[in-house]
Amino acid sequence: MQTARRRFLRTLLFGNFPPPPSPASSSIATLVRGSLDRSLPCATLAAPWSALQSRGAKVLGTDVRIGNVIQRKGRMYQVLKAQHTQHGRGGATIQVELRDVDTGNKITERFRTDEALERVFVEDKSFTYLYQEGEFVMLMEPSTFEQIEVQKELFGKASAYLKEDMTVKLQYYDGKPMSASVPHRVTCKVVQAQPNIKGLTAAPQYKKVVLDNGLTVHAPPFVETGDEIIINTTDDSYITRAKE
Repeated sequence: MQTARRRFLRTLLFGNFPPPPSPASSSIATLVRGSLDRSLPCATLAAPWSALQSRGAKVLGTDVRIGNVIQRKGRMYQVLKAQHTQHGRGGATIQVELRDVDTGNKITERFRTDEALERVFVEDKSFTYLYQEGEFVMLMEPSTFEQIEVQKELFGKASAYLKEDMTVKLQYYDGKPMSASVPHRVTCKVVQAQPNIKGLTAAPQYKKVVLDNGLTVHAPPFVETGDEIIINTTDDSYITRAKE
């Protein structure tokens, strides 16, 4: 009798339709539909897009720059020097000096400017330069004040521009520092310069000057000993006089 009464009341409330699903079964059904329908928000449970991307990219030889890390023949190298050369009708090439990031060994390679190379993407982290001791450089992480020691050769020839409290960058790959770089523009003081002799030629001629870091660069004839000038650290070229 009680069973018949429950069926009668259910018919009055829901007609011939089945009773509404319980909250638990409704949640399960929603998850099942979500797994089948990629347009639903549950699609965000998949791996992040960035995690699916390649950790490197193809670049042309002409785009290789000092400080880049490239992968070649199964090994990774940091570019220490790069010099472009034109061979007339034979096409242009780029000669690079590379440092094996694992062994430290250096090799010289020559690429065609249109040759495809594998450049490795790295993570840049900023540090404050403190001092150098022998073949090592001491840096400080500005937010935590943690000090780390890295090999001076990570900076390549740019290590000559290191100055106290300078902000430098380390390039990391898989948690390991691969290379290091200094700012592209650095102010240096001229400690030695030839006197400016006027009237020798109508066209301005650059002259050699010695900087306080020991490097010799070319500067306009009006630059004198004691002047401060801004240098492009990528190619050691003169940019302009520093503002007083």
